[in-house]
Amino acid sequence: MTAFVHRLLIGASRSWPLGAPSRYKGGMAKSRPTSRDLLKRVREICLSLPETSEKEAWSTPTFRVRKKMFAMFANHHHGDGRVALWLDAPPGDQELLVAADPVRFFVPPYQGPFGWIGVRVDLDPDWDEVRELVVEAYRTSAPKTLLARLDAGEPLPAVKATRKRRSKAK
Repeated sequence: MTAFVHRLLIGASRSWPLGAPSRYKGGMAKSRPTSRDLLKRVREICLSLPETSEKEAWSTPTFRVRKKMFAMFANHHHGDGRVALWLDAPPGDQELLVAADPVRFFVPPYQGPFGWIGVRVDLDPDWDEVRELVVEAYRTSAPKTLLARLDAGEPLPAVKATRKRRSKAK
């Protein structure tokens, strides 16, 4: 069990009921960010990790360490009404997270049977928590040499988003 999952289960992660979006914290309701804004935040987090890249697959952005996918941005996937990040997860985390907070976490289609988790980013998430989950997903996919660099806190060069486009045959 990761540290984040442990904090979520003991309730130290949030000061309001599990799954309650920001509108329940009191105060004025905020305007919702667009899916483009959410993707920008996700992209910044994912591409800040060593040797990561972005590749469009299945008409959606995916994030990879070397060539292994660890995250996928899903914008209303097949009309499900969610803007979410699908993440590879350590064994056992999927069940714990979904049981603890089924509003924020879900089992994504296709990748869910392999232990991946869906994290809603359209419900005003705590971006520090999203980053923790992305780092855990990265850890499940990255080779040991890159994990050693990550753990050592080695300064990393900025990585530019690269998008491979299919060229049309003439």
